[in-house]
Amino acid sequence: MTKRLARLFLRRRTRRLAALLLAITLLPLVPGSAQAADPPPPGAPAARSAVAAMQPGWNMGNTYDAIPDETSWGNPPVTRELLRKIRSQGFRSIRLPVTWGIHQGAAPGYTIDAAWMAKVRQVVDWAQAEGLYVLLNMHHDSWMWVNNLSTDHDTVLARYEATWTQIAAEFRDEPSRVVFESINEPTFSGTSGDDENYRLLAELNRVFHRIVRESGGGNASRLLVLPTLYTNSEQGRLDALAAELTALRDPMVATTIHFYGWWPFSVNIAGYTRFDATSQQDLTDQFDRVYNTFVAHGIPVIVGEYALLAYDHNRPGIIERGEQRKYFEFLGNHARERRLTTMLWDAGQFLNRTTLQWRDAELFGQIRSSWTTRSGTASSDLVFLPKSSPVTSQTLTLNANGTAFQALRHGSRNLVAGRDYTVSGNQLTLTATALAELSGDRGYGVNATLEARFSRGVPWRIDVITYDTPVLSNASGDTSGLTVPTRFRGDMLATMEAKYDDGTNAGPASWTSYQQWDAAFTAYTGDSVKLTAEFLNSLKDGSRVTLTFHFWSGASVTYHVTKSGSTVTGTTA
Repeated sequence: MTKRLARLFLRRRTRRLAALLLAITLLPLVPGSAQAADPPPPGAPAARSAVAAMQPGWNMGNTYDAIPDETSWGNPPVTRELLRKIRSQGFRSIRLPVTWGIHQGAAPGYTIDAAWMAKVRQVVDWAQAEGLYVLLNMHHDSWMWVNNLSTDHDTVLARYEATWTQIAAEFRDEPSRVVFESINEPTFSGTSGDDENYRLLAELNRVFHRIVRESGGGNASRLLVLPTLYTNSEQGRLDALAAELTALRDPMVATTIHFYGWWPFSVNIAGYTRFDATSQQDLTDQFDRVYNTFVAHGIPVIVGEYALLAYDHNRPGIIERGEQRKYFEFLGNHARERRLTTMLWDAGQFLNRTTLQWRDAELFGQIRSSWTTRSGTASSDLVFLPKSSPVTSQTLTLNANGTAFQALRHGSRNLVAGRDYTVSGNQLTLTATALAELSGDRGYGVNATLEARFSRGVPWRIDVITYDTPVLSNASGDTSGLTVPTRFRGDMLATMEAKYDDGTNAGPASWTSYQQWDAAFTAYTGDSVKLTAEFLNSLKDGSRVTLTFHFWSGASVTYHVTKSGSTVTGTTA
């Protein structure tokens, strides 16, 4: 599979997951589900110690879970050097997602290909040699064949049993640093609803538990990780898993969820361009529910995947850089407060596995810092100066996060308090004098980069940017996509609003006027905004749509699109 096809596959997968998360977000609370049922029996101190020792963790995503093999989704073959790099960056564990089904023979044995098993074992051995824990799982099998458990029960269960029997036998004598996870993001098709889903997942987890424990050796006491339905942290999912643990009565068990942020923020839809109070509350609510249901009762929890749904180095701009940093800073802190072990989902978008360099070293620095301390941030990392107007002072709100502001730095020198900036309470004001000096000849774009330094954590970057309101041009095309020539003039697109002349919402996300970045529009180059086929095909034939492009400077520009059959016309007037 080419990299382009792999990216298309991943976008579709991301959208399926996003739709699922939206459906879950909009679910009404089940009566009586506000608090967990009777707590499960507490886990063993050894289980809690092992999960704590696994913090922080890193996912080797889109590699051994890729289809059909490890390089199909754009990552190079795994090397010992990769594991050494991961350990050197402060990670203490890796999660090794593996898709087994495409490397299996036919029924009844479902024999796993020996070469494939050897590859998996090699990575497990390398990771242990580097002192890393390994969380080994069954990954995309969850939606490729395990999801048919309801409609093809006996066949699926036989294959699941055969698969885990072979995995358990292969790794039975490995040290306790090797940990097993029963299934990734369990989902079931053709069911009557959650009650049946819970029963099916409980059956899978019981079979997994029995097979591993009965295989003997190190597996008799190995730490086992069980997921909630969809690895979601809605209270009903947590309660169902708590009931499973009560039935198993095994102290060497941990639980797992996944977290990719408040869905509208994580994909840039409905105007959620900032990591605001709503996004923060969603995160704290989810982590608090997990803590109250499990951790507070002695059951360790692993956030087996976390990132942002739409974060991808190949698609910059969907989530603004400073808002990304605030999200990861907040997440790391609250996970520490709730004693959750976190495992970064990295499909190649964070660490370049060819060069073994972080694609955004500043962002990774923020993530790494969040494992141990808080960092100060600000209301924005962007200060915009209109080129067509005189330079004036600009104010940002500091979010100290328990730290103390210490200095404002440009390059190798500290700016002068009183002359270059003032701090009053949580208000940082950059003076007109300093901004005029920093902006220099005032060319469009970033003129200077500052660092707000706090008593601990990493500095907060502030870009001083000269801009003027962007200019869009007329365009014509068809429903396969419309490229709108754009002079951004130093500004950056934040989001796009779409409405018909009668005021109703236009676009595939008809429940909001603010359409989803990448689904309805993109702005990945410096010369155009592009409207997608999905957006254009959703429009009513013959109706005019008014688009409002909102930019990070606060500027907005209106644009009109009309579709006639397969022809699309875009105009500024």
